Amino acid sequence: MSNAIFQVPCPNNEPVLAYEPGSQERKAIKKALAEASSRRIDIPCVIGGRPVRTGDTGLSVMPHDHGHVLAVYHKAGPAEVAAAISAAREAWSEWSRAPWEVRAAVFLKAADILTCRRRAEVNAAAMLDLSKTVHQAEIDSACELADYWRFNPYFQMQIMRPQPGSPASAWNMVEQRPLEGFVFAVTPFNFASIAGNLPTAPAMMGNTVVWKPASSAIYTAYAIMQVLEEAGLPAGVINLVPGDGPVVGGAALADPNLAGVHFTGSSATLRGIWKTVGKSIDTYKCYPRLVGESGGKDFIFAHVSSEPAALVTALLRGAFEYQGQKCSAASRAYIPDSLWPHVKESLLAELAAIKVGDVADFSNFMGAVIDSSAFQKISGYLEMAKTSAETEIVAGGGVDNRSGYFVQPTIILTHNPRHRLMEEEIFGPVLSIYVYPESAYEDTLRLCDSTSAYALTGSVFAQDRRAIHTAANVLRHAAGNFYINDKPTGAVVGQQPFGGGRASGTNDKAGSALNLQRWASPRSIKENFCPPTDFRYPFMKES
Repeated sequence: MSNAIFQVPCPNNEPVLAYEPGSQERKAIKKALAEASSRRIDIPCVIGGRPVRTGDTGLSVMPHDHGHVLAVYHKAGPAEVAAAISAAREAWSEWSRAPWEVRAAVFLKAADILTCRRRAEVNAAAMLDLSKTVHQAEIDSACELADYWRFNPYFQMQIMRPQPGSPASAWNMVEQRPLEGFVFAVTPFNFASIAGNLPTAPAMMGNTVVWKPASSAIYTAYAIMQVLEEAGLPAGVINLVPGDGPVVGGAALADPNLAGVHFTGSSATLRGIWKTVGKSIDTYKCYPRLVGESGGKDFIFAHVSSEPAALVTALLRGAFEYQGQKCSAASRAYIPDSLWPHVKESLLAELAAIKVGDVADFSNFMGAVIDSSAFQKISGYLEMAKTSAETEIVAGGGVDNRSGYFVQPTIILTHNPRHRLMEEEIFGPVLSIYVYPESAYEDTLRLCDSTSAYALTGSVFAQDRRAIHTAANVLRHAAGNFYINDKPTGAVVGQQPFGGGRASGTNDKAGSALNLQRWASPRSIKENFCPPTDFRYPFMKES
């Protein structure tokens, strides 16, 4: 390679296509959906760049048509996990020493392959596998994933650029080394972009990765893996090992070469990982880096000065886009009593226009929840709401799993601001609302801050600047991503670094240099051009 000092192109966020009737992108996605729906594929583990089929298989199905099998995938067992770790360690020797620009080029190329050649294919995979509408797939599996692959190399360059000062006759330097060992990436079902970012962010910094995708999102993960391979990712840098969580995770976390965990999922699972690493700390060759994002109970808080139309739109989009299956989804709302009648009327009128069904029908605003387990969990919360004396279902509440895992968008009014529906993460299209006395604005802000264990996202709606300032102060630690007059979802790479604290995770801010720095181990280097030749110091002289 050239000995030039390379500059990563200044990234821009990938434009979101509209998929309007008659557009080329609409024709392309319709064709991709038809092709993907007409075939069943076989998905192997990918270890050391080679397909590995174990014969222990699972099925990838459409959530909105759960009788339709998209793929048969092969589950990794302890032997395959051990092989993946071995392949990662073998690839580490060369990959960790590769020039940073060589590594960056792989992911910059992957972004262009994704957006130019494979956009319709990967979006179709997310739509069918995850039951995303075309808009939700576009902003996630095309735009946000491409943004990660373009912005992270730029952040990588920014991390390496600052250097310490040097006095006369010396040269001080800092280099960013990869971690020693492998990184275990555990990715969720709900975002293809997160599935693509969690293994690739550490890889950009020179690490090698064992990647366990969610069992309900393996079809999408495999599509991402194919893009990376097409972009020239060397064998063994990222190893794909689908399988049961306790089996794959147990084997990976027990290995003494574990250098880090990059995780998005439930708080219970993150705590379990943390406990396992803590108990095993004496067996590791280093202290593993733990980076995790683990859910939320995200809020929209309205002041009496709120603009009602904007508030209603934020409630609907924030709570019900992608069936509420976003860790940032609006799940609880606080609305003043003087504003509630108007908001309720508009909310119910707009909700009546929302259609739920097959995502291949572009008139549908919502698809199905991801699987039977999610369907049963959400159904349980709805049954609770129907029987509790403290709650009232004002809209929705219906469920149907005969052909797909469908849950109607549901609005619940509660008279108890600390009801379980206001505290616990449901991860479905359920919005719980507490109507508070207009005069109790600050007291209710404090209530919002203390009600849930989570602190991921939240938003305040107000035109009164003093009310906004008060909310921002009281809710300072209630959300790692805080929005003013906007819904609490839709963080954009390079614009709103994403992550929260408390039970929501380590707040290491995906989509920024802060996250990438966690996957590097700095080394300080000093070169002395004129080293001393006598051990004696002047103070040692007698006179």
